[in-house]
Formats: sequence, structure tokens, C-alpha cells
Amino acid sequence: MSDILPSPINLEQPWALSSQDALSQLETSEEGLTREHAESRLAAYGRNELPSPEATPWWRRLLDQFDDILVYILMGAAVLKAINSEWVDFTVIAVVVIATAVIGVIQEGRAASALSSLKQMQSLDAQVRRDGAWVLVDAATLVPGDLVRIRAGDRVPADLRLLRGTNMRLDEAALTGESEPSEKSPEPVSREAGVGDRASMLFSGTILTAGEGVGVVVATGMHTEIGKISTLVADQETIATPLNRQLAHLGKQLSILIGVLTVAMVLVGRLIHDAPTEELLEAAIGFAVAAVPEGLPALVTITLALGVQQMAKRNAITRKMESVETLGAVTTICSDKTGTLTQNEMTARVVITTEGTYRVEGTGYDPEGRVVAPDGSNAALADHRGLAELVIAGGVSNDAGIEQTAVGWRVVGQPTEGALDVLATKAGVNIDRVTRVAHVPFESTHKFSATLDDVPTATGTERVVHAAGAPDRLLDRSTYQRSPEGKRVPLDRAMWEEQLETLTDQGLRVLAAASLPGEGLTDLTHSDLDEGLTFLGLVGIVDPPRPEVMEAIDRAHQAGIRVKMITGDHKGTATAIARELKIAPQEGPVEALTGADIERMKQDELCQVVRDVDIYARTSPEHKLRIVRALQSHDEVVAMTGDGVNDAPSITRANVGVAMGIKGTEATKEAADIVLADDNFATIERAVEEGRRIYDNIRKSVVFLLPSNGAQSLVILSAIVFGYTLPLTPLQILWVNLVNAITLSLALATEPAEPGIMNRPPRPKDEQILNRSSLWLVLLASLLIGAAALASFLITLDLSGDLPTARTTAVTLLILGQGAYLFNCRLLNTSAFTPRVLTGNPTIWISVGIMMALHLLFTYAPFMQAWFASAPIGILPWGLAAGFSALIFLIVEAAKAWLRQSH
Repeated sequence: MSDILPSPINLEQPWALSSQDALSQLETSEEGLTREHAESRLAAYGRNELPSPEATPWWRRLLDQFDDILVYILMGAAVLKAINSEWVDFTVIAVVVIATAVIGVIQEGRAASALSSLKQMQSLDAQVRRDGAWVLVDAATLVPGDLVRIRAGDRVPADLRLLRGTNMRLDEAALTGESEPSEKSPEPVSREAGVGDRASMLFSGTILTAGEGVGVVVATGMHTEIGKISTLVADQETIATPLNRQLAHLGKQLSILIGVLTVAMVLVGRLIHDAPTEELLEAAIGFAVAAVPEGLPALVTITLALGVQQMAKRNAITRKMESVETLGAVTTICSDKTGTLTQNEMTARVVITTEGTYRVEGTGYDPEGRVVAPDGSNAALADHRGLAELVIAGGVSNDAGIEQTAVGWRVVGQPTEGALDVLATKAGVNIDRVTRVAHVPFESTHKFSATLDDVPTATGTERVVHAAGAPDRLLDRSTYQRSPEGKRVPLDRAMWEEQLETLTDQGLRVLAAASLPGEGLTDLTHSDLDEGLTFLGLVGIVDPPRPEVMEAIDRAHQAGIRVKMITGDHKGTATAIARELKIAPQEGPVEALTGADIERMKQDELCQVVRDVDIYARTSPEHKLRIVRALQSHDEVVAMTGDGVNDAPSITRANVGVAMGIKGTEATKEAADIVLADDNFATIERAVEEGRRIYDNIRKSVVFLLPSNGAQSLVILSAIVFGYTLPLTPLQILWVNLVNAITLSLALATEPAEPGIMNRPPRPKDEQILNRSSLWLVLLASLLIGAAALASFLITLDLSGDLPTARTTAVTLLILGQGAYLFNCRLLNTSAFTPRVLTGNPTIWISVGIMMALHLLFTYAPFMQAWFASAPIGILPWGLAAGFSALIFLIVEAAKAWLRQSH
């Protein structure tokens, strides 16, 4: 035996090798490795653990929050204040900048990374055969070639090729998404088998739910399936959100425009009007202060933060604020099936006996519901003897049970067997009255379980053998069936196989039940069940869709959002659920791809079909990742949902990663942007609606805020160009901006959703936050408010001859004009000539009240007059400002109507 092996990944497709070939290629034996060989291999391959990610220091994460063009503009405004020795104003702006950064750090730093959570899934210790004896060792010291013993309840410590095992069932849901435990056996499988079909493999991080066995380690650490997933997670680049890109673009445009206009204004003032340097400096500072939207970054942050709180009330916990808005731009939702679209609670839906087909009502493990006879009536067991025999056989021949907890009903044991217990309860059978005498447990080689029972009858008890399990195995052992009249007649196997195919085509998991007279038996063995059974019928079982999911999918389709199912389950099951949920057409052929299909495709081939296919089955983490990338290549904004470790890479890659909060693994939650507290697809649809509302409110706030800066800038620019006295001082401009920022602009952050928000298609990915219509409104409002302010200033100056009074009138116009324009912006996409513009958001009126109180303080308080050079004004200036403001409202509404018609 050599001391150093090639890299463990060179053991190709161990699931397809025989046990002896696997041992031979790993240069080990049934006696395991010696301590010396294990130590040398540990030195060669490294420890069986995932590396810890390098943590980003807090100060670096804090500095990253400042890397934004709008924050640069904000800091530029603070520098201008410092240059002008306005330290109070400088402090206010600095506090806004720092607060924004701190909020971002807190939101993004509440949890550890996905890689850390993956690491926690690994086992802590393992039973290993070393030097010919079984010993307990640290799982991190396992090496390829080690023999590991594993029993029910153990977490698999490394990727193992099974050598021998008994009744082994492995819970691989976290890795494959498969809701049912997978049966494991040492027999090799096809080289092309996907992860979920590799029955001869036990994967690191999964849990053995039944049986025991011995396997040889074929991969450790980063070479395991879970290690490959951690590599995929680490390799994914963060996708910039649409809002980030749009705000960065807007910030660059504003900064360029401000710079160009400032230079032009100074040149005009110097070359044409020969203005003094001090006056030009004051005008330049005033113009820059007027033009810089100081409140915009804080406004966006506050709007997102309020959205985070609102989404939390809707059971969507947000880990990254920007993802709230990104949800509103989603064009495709890729959803896991089990536990997200479905309840993850196996439910008997159909029962077939020779008497006919029965429909079972109710879903999940809650025993409420009834069994409906073929004629539509309640199936009374006294009148349906075949049904009674079947549900008794299914209920007593397994060890599962159901119990009620504080959070609802749950199954104790195997989910599929639990469905038979629920069926018996719905049918009115009390299986506790049946006394078990002997038991043949389920084994993967036989695929059924059986019991010898004493069943109460009207005259005493009857000893009966009951069996339940795979239909083909029980059909092989059956000679008879019950006639509709209750007599034993020869088995019609062809009929049952046809019924079995019908149920399978519907995507149902199918179990069968059979019985055998047990008179004279005191014990039970497999040989007692080899022949002579009476076949009782079939039970079709499904993990049913959540009741609210169908409506949520319909609403998503109305909103122009495609829903795609990506699952580890079988193609038939996935297709049946997709039809029921209307993801796929109700009739006709359905196009679906399996993991094997994707494996055969090149990425460009997948890109060609990915938008047309809505069902993907038997997928691996790599397949899900390829699907997301293919969708993104078409500029789709993708939301990816999931609960297993296998979903973590694609969740990280997606534009919005959504994890299940209840049944999701920690690794998936840490990789996600949003965690659903109720594991419900309908919550995603509601979160998309919330995302659209938040984006609308951000757009409304930007459209509202910019004209304030634009109007002030035009006032200063016009005064310099035409040689007027400055209508506003820099300090008065700051006051107007401050009043607007802390009152009116924040009111729009709480606006409710506009009617029909989920009846419009997703906004284009390349659409700017200031689209064509919004830009026209900003320019028009800036021009109207600026012209009205300048006119108010000139009229009042001409009438009163007092500069402070004229300037105060101009400030009053800016305040009232913005107040009127606020109501234009409340219903940006519809007409504001409706009573709704005055209702639905009490924050609006609170903000208007605070704004007016602050402006009255500015106008009439002596200390404010001393600080800001304001003056008390009479009825005429107030009337002038109010009249202009009403005119601004009417003109903007006319422009909105024209823009709606032109589109």
C-alpha cells in the first residue's frame, strides 16, 4: 500500500464502481488504514473540513458604504459648508453621511457568511476502522480510504462509497431537495446518475434516518459534494442591483451638470457683468448648495429601511436593504418545489380498490377531511369493505404516526407512511384497537413492511397479516384480490398495472396494501409473505401544493413575472404539480428538462431554451446555477428560492436570493438576501409587490426632491445671467432644502401602493430611475417653481423695495410650490384630480403641518430673522405665493395627462 495517493477527486465516479474496485483504487481494504497511513494521507490531502472564509474587517465594510457617487456629492456639500465656515450645516450633513453608512453596515453584517454555515453542517466525530479495530476519531482527520461505520441518526462525516448496509435511508433534502429519504444500497449505479440517484453513495452533511452500514471515504473537505457547493458559493460575484446602477448613473449626471453650470455661471458673471469675486464666490457656493440633492442618499436609505420593516410584517426578513427594491424589478422567479410551492407534508389523495376510485379531501398531516366515494357521498366503511380493509392494512403495517403540536400536526416516522395513518383517521378507522403480534420491518431489498395483527370483529378477533409497500413487490406476492362484493377472486394484474400507471402519470407516489389470513401464525417472516396475498388496492400520495400558492402564481403571471420550478424531484412529479399550480399548461405536452438533459447541453444551448422551459427536475447545484446564469444572459432579473444547501450557489448568484426561514438550512439563509419566515411562495409574490411599491416611492421622492434643487439653481443662475440681486442667500437655500428633506420628501416614503401595481409588467432592467416621463416632470416643475420664485421675488421687491421681504416671499413660494407639487407626485402614474390624493397617507398631512410650522418660525420669529435675514410678510406675498403654487399644480397635472396619452 503506497503512502501517498493521487488527489481524491481522481477516483472517478465511485458510485459506478463495485465495492471491491473502490477499495482497490483507494488502496485500502476491509480492515481499513493503519494509523501511519492515515497520518500520511492527512498530510497529503489536508483536513476534512471546509476552510473558513476570510472575514472583512468592520472598518472596511464601513468604508465601502461611502463608495457611492451620491455620498461623494453629499461630502462635497459638507466641504463647501466648511469652506464657508458654516460648521452647524457641516455637522448636519456629516451626521447624515455617517448615519447612512452605519445603517448599511448593520443591515449587511447581522449574520455570518454562507461558507461558515456550510462548515457547521459537517459531522464532529466518526467511527473509523484503524489498525483493524473500530475507534472514534475527530471527523476532520478522515482521509480517503478510511472505513467509516454509520448508524441511524448519524450525520455522514465525508463522502462515502457504501460497502454494506441494512435498511439504509438517507435524508438528502438539504443536498438534493428530495423530500423523501433516499434508499441506499451497495450496488453500483449508472455513471450518468445524478446526485439524487447515486444510491451507492452517502454524502457529507446528510443524515441517516434509518438502518446502518459501512462505507469507504472517497472524498473529504473541499472535494465532497458539500465542499463543491461551498466553492460555487465563494465563486459567485455580487450582482449590482438595478437601483444601485441607476442611482450611480443619476449621481454622475448630476455631478457633471452641477460642475458645468457652476463654471458657466461664474464665467458669465465675470465676463458679461464684471461681478466682484466675493459676489461670484457666494453665488457659486449658493448654486452648488442649491443644486446638490443633499437629502437624496438619506431619503433612499430611509425609504428602503421603511420597506424592510413593512416586509418583515409580511414575513419576509430582509438581510440586504437594496434587495427590497430589486424584488420590484424581478422578471423571473425560480422556485424550489418541496416546502415552497408545496407543503412538504405527504398526503393521500386517491384510493383505488375494486369497488372504484375514492377521493381523499384535506391536505397535510391534519386528519381533518373525508374520504369521498365514487358516487360523491361519504365513504362509510360499513358499505365499502374493500376500502376498510385497505386503510386498516396501510395504517397498522408501518411504525409512523401523527401527533398534534403547538404549531400544528406533524408526522413521527417516514412521511409517506404517515400519510397512510392520516388516511386511516380520515376514513374513521381507529388503528389503536388493532393489536400487533409480530412485525416484518421495511427493508430496501423487499420494499414493503408487514405485521401480524389481531383485528377486532363483531364476534371477537381475527388474526390477519397486513402488508404495505411498493406496488410491484406486493403484486409479485399476490394471488388474489377482493371483488366488489367482497369475495376473494384471482388477481387481475394487468388491471392493477394500468391503474398504477395512471396514478404515476399524475405525478403521485403510489403505495399498495395487501392482506393474508393469519390463523395459526404466532410469528411472521418474509417467507410467510412470498405468495398467496390478497391485493387490496392502491393509494396515490402527493406533497400537495400550498392552498394560497396558486393565487400567488396567478398574480405573478398578471404582473408579467414568469415562475419556473427547479427541483430535485422526479420529472413526472414536478410536471404534475406544475400543471396543478398552472405553471404548466393544463392539457397537452409539457416541456421539461432534467439534470441529465442540462448536463448534455452547452451553456449557449441552455441559453436558447431557458426562457421557454418552466420545469426543471432532478437538478444538481451546478444545474441550478447554470439556469440562473442563462436567464441573466437575457437580462432577466432573477429571484431564486430554496431551502437546501444545494440551493446556496444559485441563491448567491441570483439578483435576489430568497431562503426558507423554517425548513431552510443555515447555509441557505446566510447566502440569501431575503428569508421567508413562513416558507411560503405567496410571501414572495407579496414581497415583489412591496418591492414595486418601494421603487415607486423612491422614484416619487426623486421626482419630488430634484425640482427643489432645480428651481433654486435656476433662481441663482438667472440672477447671475441677467444681473439681478441674488433672490436667495446660501443659508436660505439650505433652510429650504432642510425643511423639504425632513418633512415633505420623507412623506412619500410611506405612500401606499398605487392601484394596479401588480397588473403592469416589470420595469425594463435598463430603465433609469428618471425615465423619460419623470425627467420631463422634473424639468417642468423646476422651471415652473423657479420661475414663480423669481417672479415673486421681483414683484415683491418692486412693490415693497425691501430685499429681506422679497427674499422671504421667494422662500415662501419655494415652500408652498413644493407642497403643491407633492400632491402631483403622490399619484405619479395617474391623475391627482381624485379624493384619494387627500387620503390614504396621514404622514402627508403631518409633514405639511410641520413644514408650515417651520416656515412660520422662519418668517416671524425674531431669532430666525436674525440668523437667516428673513422678514415678516403680509397677506399680499402670501396670496401671491399661494396663487402661483395652485397654478404650478394645475400645469403639472396637465403635463402628466399629456405624458400618459403620449405613451
